[in-house]
Amino acid sequence: MKLQSYTITQGRDRAPARAMLKGIGFTDEDLAKPIIGVANTWIETMPCNYNLRELAVKVKEGIRAAGGTPMEFNTIAISDGVTMGTEGMKASLVSREVIADSIELLVRGHMFDGVVALVACDKTIPGAAMALLRTNVPGLVLYGGSILPGKYKGRDISIGDVFEAVGANAAGRITDAELLDIEDHACPGAGACGGQFTANTMATVMELIGLCPMGMAAVPQVDKRKDDVCYRCGQIIMDAVRNDLRPRDICTRKAFNNAIASVAATGGSTNAVLHLLAMAREAEVPLSIDDFDAICARTPIFVDLKPAGRFMAADVDKAGGIGVIAQRLVEGKLADGSAVTVTGRTLAEEAADAHETPGQEVILPLNKALKPRGGIAILRGSLAPEGCVIKLAGHEKKVHHGPARVFDREEDSMEAVTHGKIKPNDVMIIRNEGPRGGPGMREMLGVTGAIVGAGLSDSVALVTDGRFSGATHGFMIAHVSPEAFNGGPIAVVEEGDPITVDADKGVIDIDIPAAELARRLGAWKPRAPRYKTGVFAKYCALVSSASEGAITRPSQN
Repeated sequence: MKLQSYTITQGRDRAPARAMLKGIGFTDEDLAKPIIGVANTWIETMPCNYNLRELAVKVKEGIRAAGGTPMEFNTIAISDGVTMGTEGMKASLVSREVIADSIELLVRGHMFDGVVALVACDKTIPGAAMALLRTNVPGLVLYGGSILPGKYKGRDISIGDVFEAVGANAAGRITDAELLDIEDHACPGAGACGGQFTANTMATVMELIGLCPMGMAAVPQVDKRKDDVCYRCGQIIMDAVRNDLRPRDICTRKAFNNAIASVAATGGSTNAVLHLLAMAREAEVPLSIDDFDAICARTPIFVDLKPAGRFMAADVDKAGGIGVIAQRLVEGKLADGSAVTVTGRTLAEEAADAHETPGQEVILPLNKALKPRGGIAILRGSLAPEGCVIKLAGHEKKVHHGPARVFDREEDSMEAVTHGKIKPNDVMIIRNEGPRGGPGMREMLGVTGAIVGAGLSDSVALVTDGRFSGATHGFMIAHVSPEAFNGGPIAVVEEGDPITVDADKGVIDIDIPAAELARRLGAWKPRAPRYKTGVFAKYCALVSSASEGAITRPSQN
């Protein structure tokens, strides 16, 4: 093994470094072994990452048993669910870059020989993967696991039900006491949000792309089997270091295609489009927003998960795990089984070891798929020349035509919904919420949940340059590019403008004469950034379009 950590730990000139490390208990024997960084996203601000401290202990035990020396370090996490609907939500997507940057800095600064990244909440997963792809040091992403379902009146519920209950309460459809009862039972313990929302979508992606060992992501966070999973990951990372198996060897174009197919098949989060584009940029793998449409068009939805379906993420584990999903995709030639995974085995070999639970109803046979095409489509047109994303899972509607109701920030749109100002057939336009305009591209689960709760999900469309939560369902279009802050057409939509969305044709248009649109765009004046200093200002200056994954890039000036 060629250990880059020796640059830090070995030789006469490194005596000061060894002296410092010996001060916290490391020995010469420890420092002669491969040094494995354990990147932990534990935080006490949410249930999603709450048990990761305990799980990191098991990862480190596995590393030591396999002949390595672990060094744990922390990075941040922002809870989408806690910050949703507030100015704080702007920090969420920004945190993906900070997570990636901080892991990269530790790996480069301390010259780790391998990395295990413990993740859970939404942005920690792609942030960790982006860091591994940048540094290209042997590494894996270990998902802490889903929360268990909450229980309310005999049915399973999740945090998404609470957001919808807010809208139902505002519309007078449930009482204050019923809202409180749902609130009190939705989150029964530690773990990431319990449907096929963004965290569980990206956990599925990590197994299908090969960065997470097959069979490990679906185990819930509070399940005692997670200890064994973590211990085993400590052994797997040591094998990857010995075999010099690196993230860019794993995350090839065919692996990205496999990952996209898993999003399509499970009715997964639209955020996967952003995150996979960002990961591809870090891996230097060609991938465009239109590639998602082609893969989703040929991949049926055959996993029956909330928010579109019946079951929770924990039910995937009971059904046999994500490996069963991989089996279906490989056997149906919807995924390339020859792609290598972090264990060194191929996706097909790993999937073949999955054991489907007899009689399970979560992961359906391909010939009994819920829908013939995947849950995401890409739209383009005069309102979104660079493209946007619509979530098709959970409803049958494909076409909407109606008048624009224009809002320049999320809070104003939420007020309109909860005060009964949105009517059937309206097209809600929420702008200046893009990567630069927000900044930070807030999710709109508060608004989308309120629309569903108010009983308007079948009759109202929502279009934004911001993002949606994975818990969102209904006729919702996000990631409109160019965003309003950059002078995209969404910036000049006026109240009452007719808007057409046709998912069958892949079209989203503002139905005004081209000359009038050109006139408005010519008269448009850019807004001043909302933040002049600090991390938001830096992010606004460096972030790319959502159609490019909203990654930060060095200034070209």
